[in-house]
Parts: sequence; structure tokens; C-alpha cells
Amino acid sequence: MSTYWCEQAWLPGGVTGGVLVRTDRGMITGVSTVDSPPLGARRLPGVVLPGFANAHSHAFHRALRGRTHGDGGTFWTWREGMYTLAAKLNPENYLRLARAVYAEMALSGVTAVGEFHYVHHAPGGKPYADPNAMGEALRQAAAEAGIRLTLLDTCYLSAGFGDPLAREQLRFGDGDAASWAARVAAMPEDPNTRIGAAIHSVRAVPRDQLADVVSGAEGRPLHVHLSEQPAENEACQAAHGRTPAELLHEAGALSPRTTAVHATHLTTGDIALLGGTGTGSCFCPTTEADLADGIGPARELADAGSPISLGSDQHAVNDPILEARALEHHERLRTGQRGRFTPAELLQASTVDGHRALGWPDAGVIAVGNRADLVALRLDSVRTAGCRPDQVLLAATASDVDSVVSGGELIVRGGEHIRLGAAGPLLAKAINEVWA
Repeated sequence: MSTYWCEQAWLPGGVTGGVLVRTDRGMITGVSTVDSPPLGARRLPGVVLPGFANAHSHAFHRALRGRTHGDGGTFWTWREGMYTLAAKLNPENYLRLARAVYAEMALSGVTAVGEFHYVHHAPGGKPYADPNAMGEALRQAAAEAGIRLTLLDTCYLSAGFGDPLAREQLRFGDGDAASWAARVAAMPEDPNTRIGAAIHSVRAVPRDQLADVVSGAEGRPLHVHLSEQPAENEACQAAHGRTPAELLHEAGALSPRTTAVHATHLTTGDIALLGGTGTGSCFCPTTEADLADGIGPARELADAGSPISLGSDQHAVNDPILEARALEHHERLRTGQRGRFTPAELLQASTVDGHRALGWPDAGVIAVGNRADLVALRLDSVRTAGCRPDQVLLAATASDVDSVVSGGELIVRGGEHIRLGAAGPLLAKAINEVWA
């Protein structure tokens, strides 16, 4: 049992002063107000928010940060660098890299991550002795960093519409959807891990196997890269005479347990399909800007009934506060209007709807019966001094995270990771090892 006293906390009714949060076995068992911290309670400074959910991560992409900008290029040329990096991974170095990346996330206030995982096998496509060795490395990495994991095990079968996997993609594939589903079914869940599923994209799973993936993902969170690039839409229209969203709908893939990642280049009909089926939309604004993907119709999707979540994708930054702010700023740039998403809506996307997209419906709110995930943001930094606590997401950055509680355990204190120490050297060592 642990007790935390918050100078201020964002409760369901709004920001409240002097909040005492009692926890037991990782859950919140009491929320009350008291003017000063009682004996034995740990003080959390500033304003305390629920833990953030990073709904879309490719952990190994973190090793590309600061290495892809010299020659400009496009998403497709960036992808070649990603393939080079993917070829260097093995279960041992991926464990060390992912652990450092998840520690960086913890420092930014993330308490649950959705790992869109497609590097399954050894280079050349031969399975490891444990066919899920790479996924198990991610499971261990998240547990050691102190955050929850939803492993979105990804079906990746083709290089494009009708094209076999290229040499550098062979380690991503399982041959067919049935073999993918059998491998995923062998992975057990645990108290810290959900096993979800993903369709990499409509170009990577043949039309006649999409429904098999949906069936194999029954009862699990299902994520899919959707319409990230105009070229994908054009190729899908040429091959099948319909948009990627229409193709997914035809296969039964759109539903409230599904999340469309990026959802950038959509038609009006696509927006209606996602909203009408309750399919979520995960935006990754810093990645979408970094890769020059474009700006998706976030407000229209939300208004149509598609819950919005946020992810860091390739980790151009690991900062859920900046992702939330960029969601609003992209809307302002796209429409010429301010206040497209209120601060409360940005918090909802960062917490409640992100956790639900990852299969953790009892997280994202500071209330009895929810997971004890707390993020204390300082209000006295050069960024946040003078800002209203209920507008802190429009002022702060991850550098203002002072303390993080994940499942009732204090994992970050004073901006330092308690279990793993300084994250910078940890990241540098792991990244240098992979590239070496």
C-alpha cells in the first residue's frame, strides 16, 4: 500500500487542490482532499495527471533519431534506413535498446505503451528457437522499465499489393495469416502485458487474408497503419478499386477494438466509416511532421465518433505532452482556427482513450477502481511558471515531469528513473551497440 499527496490533481471534475490518493496492489483505493500531506504520504509537486498512454511505438526506431536528416528524402527513402537498422537486431540487443527506450518513456510520464511489433524472426526469416523471442524481449524490457506493455504483434506478409516480401523484410513475415495467428496464440498474457494484434497495412496483408487476421485477433486490441501515404491509397485503388479503409471494412476489421494509426489521407467516406464503426484513430504528430506525412483530419474523425489517441511512433521525440500539443497545433495550421481540441480533450486522448485502445480500460483517470498511474508536472519551471494548471498541456514538456507512479509504484522521482538510473547513458550504450 502507498499513499500520495498531490499539491493539485486533475480529477474527473477538474483540477483540485490537496488530493490524497491511496493505492493498494496497483489500484487506486481512495481519493480524498486534505490541506497538507499526512504522515507517511509521499508528496507529489505541481499538478498531477493520470499516466499517459503511448498508443503507437516502434521501439527500435529510436536508434534512428538524429541520423536520417542529412539528405532530405521521403518516407520511402527513410524506410531504407529503417530496414538497415532492423537487420541488426537480435533478442539480446533489442532487450537492451527497448528497455532504454521504455525508460525514456517512463521519464516522460508514459505508464503504458502499445508496441507495434513486426521484427519477429532472425534475418532471412528463420524463426528463433523460441519463435516469440523478440516479443519476449519487449515484454521483459517494459517490465524492467516499470511500464505496462500491449504487444501489438503484427501480421506482415507482402511487400506490396501482389508482391512477395523483399529480402530485408523476410524476418517480418510468418508465411500466411494462419501461421501468424498460431505464433501469437502461443504468447501468454501476464499482469503487466496484454497481447494484441496488428495488420501492418493493407499493402502488407493480402486482401484474401485480412479476414483471417481479424479472426485471429478476436477479443484483442487490433491496430493497423492506415493511409499514411498517398502512394498507398493510389496503389490500393489500382489493385482493388477501393480505399484502404473500405478494404478493411469489407474484411470486418473496423470496430471499437480497432485503432487506425495515422489516418492521414482519408476521404469523407473513410471518416464516416471509422466514426460509424467506433474505430479509434491514433495520431503521431511529431512523426507525421518528421516524415512529411501530412496532417490528418483529427477533429472531423473525433466528431464522427472515432476516439483519438496519441503515439510517438518512430520516437523523433518521446514526449506525450508535445504530441498532445502538436495535435492541436496541426489542427490550427490546417484550419486557421484555435481551440480545435480543448485541454480536457487533449488529456482524454493522452490518457483514457489511449489506454482503452491498448486494452487497459481501467486506466487513465484518477479515481477509485482505476490503476494507480500518476504523473506530477512541475508548475515552477521556465516553461510552466505562471500557467494555469488546467492548461499545462499547452505549456509544459516532458522535462517538467518530476515524478511518475506506475501501478502504485514510484518509478520516477525528481526527473530520474529510480530502477534504471540515468536514461541518457543507457540509451547511448544501447544505440551504439546496435549500430556497431
